[in-house]
Amino acid sequence: MTPPSQLPPVTPKSVGLLTDLLRQLRLIWRLYFDPRVPLWIKTIPTLTLVYMISPVDFITDLAFPLGVADDVGVILLGLATFINLCPPDIVQEHMQAIMGETGWRVVPPEPPAQPPPSESKVIEAPYTVESEKNAPQVIASDSPSPTTPDSQTQ
Repeated sequence: MTPPSQLPPVTPKSVGLLTDLLRQLRLIWRLYFDPRVPLWIKTIPTLTLVYMISPVDFITDLAFPLGVADDVGVILLGLATFINLCPPDIVQEHMQAIMGETGWRVVPPEPPAQPPPSESKVIEAPYTVESEKNAPQVIASDSPSPTTPDSQTQ
């Protein structure tokens, strides 16, 4: 038998869907009653609840699989939108509190790696600008104004 110290750690992914769903509901409950979350964001779960209990439906419940599926879809979309619109630091704080009660630790995501700053390299070289009359104008980097082949011959 393997000693407990050598067993793999329990992570939220290995616990199950029901535990994750309950954790998300607790997070929504805590965010809804947090005074730091703006009031206009708190209207989202309220409107989701109103839709759930109202007799008005996108697809009637008489068409059993589709009627229930649109209700579940609207509820999940509303609650996910609520969590995503809440300030991230407040969500992180409540998630840490919820996970701390079970002995887990929330690790904030690492910021994306930024490439090292590159030096801006400017290449100075003569170039040709073609006008509408297809007469090439040669502009050199050391000359102050553009010259045409006609002006050079005079």
